[in-house]
Amino acid sequence: MKTDIRNGFIDTIGNTPLIRIRSLSEETGCEILGKAEFLNPGGSVKDRAALYIIQDAEKKGLLKKGGTVVEGTAGNTGIGLTHICNAKGYKTIIVIPETQSKEKIEMLRTLGAEVILVPAVPYSDPGNYVRVSERIAKETPNSLWANQFDNLANRQAHFETTGPEIWNQTQGKIDVWTTSIGTGGTYAGTALYFKSKDPKIRCVVADPYGSGVYSFVKSGTISIEGSSITEGIGQGRITNNMEGMPADDAIRIHDKVALQILQKVLKEDGLFMGGSVGINLSAAFQIAKELGRGHTIVTVLCDTGTKYQSKIYNPEFLQSKGLL
Repeated sequence: MKTDIRNGFIDTIGNTPLIRIRSLSEETGCEILGKAEFLNPGGSVKDRAALYIIQDAEKKGLLKKGGTVVEGTAGNTGIGLTHICNAKGYKTIIVIPETQSKEKIEMLRTLGAEVILVPAVPYSDPGNYVRVSERIAKETPNSLWANQFDNLANRQAHFETTGPEIWNQTQGKIDVWTTSIGTGGTYAGTALYFKSKDPKIRCVVADPYGSGVYSFVKSGTISIEGSSITEGIGQGRITNNMEGMPADDAIRIHDKVALQILQKVLKEDGLFMGGSVGINLSAAFQIAKELGRGHTIVTVLCDTGTKYQSKIYNPEFLQSKGLL
């Protein structure tokens, strides 16, 4: 009798299902499919990048027994890293902007990470969470700075796993790939894989307001307009993981639209999703309506709404932001 027993947390990362979003698919006449990354054992798409970053550092001899992994993160990469480091016997120091949801901050502490909260300031500021994590790593003996934004092991994780999994699950029948960008690893790694298999697959960036990626794709320069309550996505610079990424187009999504889509898929599909998923599904929905019936659009279901109940599912918070 065949058994399917995974060897611990690490062996459980990846091979997530592709979910047909019934409500959006039926309304548009397209197949709108979401890669169920919330089913990774750490609860998000970031488990893949975290694993590849750790394994790459081990292969290069950069991370030794009893070492410490330091990272600046909006939460999910830190959660993935801490799970993996617990499984491998490493410590973690996680630097996170104080504006991120209390659920993610509390989860990191529960997992055993040393959590350092810093003000939310731009990357150009020395107090930015990424810059602070780099300094801490330099000052900490036997440590690794994970550097998810510029560490290409992140992008490679998606080129080697996410892209091939989706290709096999759809039997190569994909018209459009769209997802939002934080580090750029998920979007770029998967897009590069798809283009290597079929250059006709359109790769479209989904971007919130408050991010410069939309303007970069459209005009080649970064300009930022508005703001967003979404966490972990949006970017004001071109990271190493974004360098050379295929981008046939970009769509900018307002928070109000993303929140409406999140409520729709919660009520009609039973999917309780995080804020970035609202951006992703809104982009996929818009693309489907523009293309017309009969197309297949694939995006990412990054994480669940449980990490954002105090914010995007909290009427008082939404009221304070004028988004209720």
